[in-house]
Amino acid sequence: MSLAIVITAIGAITAIAVIFGTDVLAAVVLRAVYAEVDAPTLVQVVGRGHYYGDRRLPIVGVAGVVLTAATVALSALAGSTAATALAAVALAAQLLWLLLFARIAKPINATLTAAALAGTVPADARSLQDRWESIIPLRAALQGLALVLLCVVLVVR
Repeated sequence: MSLAIVITAIGAITAIAVIFGTDVLAAVVLRAVYAEVDAPTLVQVVGRGHYYGDRRLPIVGVAGVVLTAATVALSALAGSTAATALAAVALAAQLLWLLLFARIAKPINATLTAAALAGTVPADARSLQDRWESIIPLRAALQGLALVLLCVVLVVR
């Protein structure tokens, strides 16, 4: 059972690290870049980025959630209260991230993607991007928390 916990936790950590890294890059680098470009450039770059990201990253994100849930279940079956609690909080952080993404980021992604592909610039493009960016530090923190908690699961299992 211990090996299964390690395998699912490492798989979850790997998947979460991809999403965490993406969010940190957006928070630390891309926000500054997007602030310096004009609206048509912003829409093209951000919209096309979301076009690809929204098609390629869900596989990784779902894998992280599923493997975290498996870590919770396996830890509970093994009777490890500490590992179960840590993995459960990691799962809760990921689910909150998903809620933020679904309610705030995804609709903005869809709007900017459609505009980029159509070659248009929404009048509120900058405010849409500002709204999207307003939750990116929280999204990065939630993924970072999940990542750290699952690392600790590897120690306490």
